Amino acid sequence: MKNGASEGFMTGFCYTLNVPHRCKMKVKLRQTTQPRDAEATRGKILDAAEVEFAMSGLSGARTGAIAAHTGVTKAMIYYYFDSKEGLYEACLERAFSGHIQAASDPSWTVGDPVENLELLIRQFLSRSALNPNLPAIVAHEAMQNKGKYYKQVGVIAFYQVIANILERGMEIGVFRKVDAYHSAVTIVGACVFYFCSRENIKHLWVDKDILSPEMVNAHMDEAVCLIMNGLKAS
Repeated sequence: MKNGASEGFMTGFCYTLNVPHRCKMKVKLRQTTQPRDAEATRGKILDAAEVEFAMSGLSGARTGAIAAHTGVTKAMIYYYFDSKEGLYEACLERAFSGHIQAASDPSWTVGDPVENLELLIRQFLSRSALNPNLPAIVAHEAMQNKGKYYKQVGVIAFYQVIANILERGMEIGVFRKVDAYHSAVTIVGACVFYFCSRENIKHLWVDKDILSPEMVNAHMDEAVCLIMNGLKAS
């Protein structure tokens, strides 16, 4: 036998007979790959599901289509995620994980509110540019589920962080008086509309890739300029 085939045969053979020492080490090595394989499979399912949910939302997505694109069975999807709803929630959690993690950073509660807000916006836009599927998923979530899962995965905390920064800025007089939550919603809207409507507004730049680093950076600078100047205390 070739070495690879022979080693695979002996590993399985030793496992069956429970032979100690050297052969048992080989079995242990094989078993340690299983968590990594499971995580890779789970990631592939989430990748395919994200595309399906972006096209059809939760109600229109088909687990059969997700399975076909992933190369696993529908039973395997349910093994990892219990249900289509569980898979959908896992997709949202992964897609929003960067935003939610940013919201938990205690450094936003100290320092210069102007610098904090600009940094938060730039980080938010950078992350948003990396996931073109997310705007469509969020739109379906609003229409189909009335924001049920949007709330469950903890995204609301991100608006709270913006509101807190705005309130600190108003207290020390660097921001004008605004409704913090309304302004937080407006800030997020100014940032993400570019990505949500990219297939419509791409006709404004017929010779450019709207998601290229150059275009995303231009949008980032424009959004930051408009937001920060609009909030500046007179």
